[in-house]
Amino acid sequence: MSIVAIKRMTLADQVLDRAIEAIVMGEIPAGSPISEIEIAERFGVSRGPAREAIFRLEAKGLVTRTAHLGARVVSLTLQDLQALFEMRESIEGMACRLAALRISAEELAFLEACLERDAALPEVAEGRRYIQPSGDRDFHVAIMRASQNPRLERALYGDIYDVLRLYRVRSSTTPGRSQQALEEHRVILRALRQKNPEEAEQAMRYHIKTSWANTRLNFESHSQITDGP
Repeated sequence: MSIVAIKRMTLADQVLDRAIEAIVMGEIPAGSPISEIEIAERFGVSRGPAREAIFRLEAKGLVTRTAHLGARVVSLTLQDLQALFEMRESIEGMACRLAALRISAEELAFLEACLERDAALPEVAEGRRYIQPSGDRDFHVAIMRASQNPRLERALYGDIYDVLRLYRVRSSTTPGRSQQALEEHRVILRALRQKNPEEAEQAMRYHIKTSWANTRLNFESHSQITDGP
């Protein structure tokens, strides 16, 4: 995989990245209010970078703003989630098909290293959870980059990637899902290594369908606990 130049991060960039991780990992729960003061205090910064971070969280779809109620962490309906996963399946399925035709030996080696890293994680081996790291270290991001189609990449990661990560983390804790997801990733990698676009797309679509099934199960179970009998 080609080396990407390291870009200089502003304080607002750093606050944004830390806020995204806090939301994705559930430290700032879905549906909870979020303010400049809270972000400033949580990350030890002034209100300027905190304000900018909230605006950028809103642009990423992780925060919504309502008149008289202020900003809140997004809380999606089941219908919203289904629409996002349908979009994800189409975009990543096509990206995986293209990657099978265009992927380099260096990129294949990187994907192999990703899965070796993931398999060695205690929480994956013990079946507790399987959480992809953010950005370039994400198995799915690496495949998207290998498709060499910037428009597909923008369509997914410009609008819905961080919102989906929020719910991918939740579904990863479903019993048995971690090992299942790891094996699905191995099937995807095998199709990419064989340069088989049909099998690569099919494997990616199957993986995302099973991810959606687990996300839906987790969502419905959580709703029952929250709403009560």
